[in-house]
Amino acid sequence: MSQLSEEQTADYQETFALFDNKGDGKIFASQLGEVLRAMGQNPTEAEVKKCGFHQEPDKRISFEMFLPILTTISKNREKPVIEDFIEGFRVFDKEQNGLIHSAELRHLLTNLGERLTDDEVNELLQGHEDSQGNVNYEEFVKSVLNG
Repeated sequence: MSQLSEEQTADYQETFALFDNKGDGKIFASQLGEVLRAMGQNPTEAEVKKCGFHQEPDKRISFEMFLPILTTISKNREKPVIEDFIEGFRVFDKEQNGLIHSAELRHLLTNLGERLTDDEVNELLQGHEDSQGNVNYEEFVKSVLNG
């Protein structure tokens, strides 16, 4: 993210401007975390405090001051790895054989976290169920993450 395209910079500036409630091209320091999250980042409160403005919540921050903060936060962002997802499914693998029943997987995908619709789940599961209605979750995760 060190080299932003003009289009990316313009998109970020547009989002930044949505939080500028005074029309001076700046945001309040207290809005820093909220603005970062609106830009697709997910900083912890500790990361936001590290930016140095937590003692001055009413300080106004310009986009030029904000951009290096955005770059730093985005570099710290952990990318999920395949193993993390596989480990998550392993919890539901009662027999520890690499399989999860499709009905259970369907229930997880439609009821937990960011819920998927039945149509979205049908599309995801297409071609992954065996004749007993089980899904090899390692292959499933790789397929979903690799498109």
